[in-house]
Amino acid sequence: MKKTEKNRAERNRTLTVSKEEIPTLETRITDVLELKNGFRDNCIVNGDIYESLDYIPNGYFDLIIIDPPYNLDKDFNGNKFSSMKSEAYEDYLRSWFHKVCDKLKENGSLYMCGDWKCSSSMQHVIEERLTVINRISWQREKGRGAKSNWKNGMEDIWFAVKNPKDYYFDVESVKMKRRVIAPYKVDGQPKDWEETENGNFRITYPSNFWDDISIPFWSMPENTDHPTQKPEKLYAKLILASSKPGDKVFDPFLGSGTTAVVANKLGRNYCGIEINRDYCLWAAKRVIISEQDKSIQGYSNGVFWERNSLNEQRKRE
Repeated sequence: MKKTEKNRAERNRTLTVSKEEIPTLETRITDVLELKNGFRDNCIVNGDIYESLDYIPNGYFDLIIIDPPYNLDKDFNGNKFSSMKSEAYEDYLRSWFHKVCDKLKENGSLYMCGDWKCSSSMQHVIEERLTVINRISWQREKGRGAKSNWKNGMEDIWFAVKNPKDYYFDVESVKMKRRVIAPYKVDGQPKDWEETENGNFRITYPSNFWDDISIPFWSMPENTDHPTQKPEKLYAKLILASSKPGDKVFDPFLGSGTTAVVANKLGRNYCGIEINRDYCLWAAKRVIISEQDKSIQGYSNGVFWERNSLNEQRKRE
């Protein structure tokens, strides 16, 4: 486990797994042979997606979240993915996406993450089986600058459903708390905002442009060495909006476990497939931690807060 052996600064909170922890964590991981013998909720499957999907029930999940390899050259802890022409990438998506859709309930929802290079290919393939309801743009900020191009600081999240006339969406659960810059009053009283000793705030409905979520970094306990880890706050929005407590959530590219962790924190059942053993160990450890610590950075008191507002959240609590 090379990634966990590097020297880290004292304040670095990136999750690691020691050799002594592995036997306990492995009890939380299912292999394909076990999966063949019977599916169960709340499992982390260490296996290849093509081998595992046949043993996961169809029409079972209320929500599916997919963060597949983007059309880039990327090394996932020894599992290398190579960029390809758009047509070939679409064929790659089709090689597993249609089977993944079979796992979704008739009134279920699906979200797929992508960047500018692969987003159009994703839309093409998604629309072969589902109806696209919206495209969320996530301003993730972090990204390398370029002298001959614009810095890539955005990602897309496609929102699609099987039945556009029958799907679950709870907008009340994903409202945002934003600071009011120019407060407006009627008869001397705040209109649609709250005046507090820590500032003026408004509870607002969410849009499809998300600028309040940062990529996990070294000072956050949710951070791992996974190269494309998604934030817990981001997945919390998807899970709260498109599933109910007790619902079932599936992630066919689990990575370091964010879907499983957030589903567990929010009282949903989960299943995830991940081919890399180290990532499964990280996911298992994060799930165990989540059984005691239900907090999600940036989400408290039933609302999502803006970036860089941790002090205001603490004062509120």
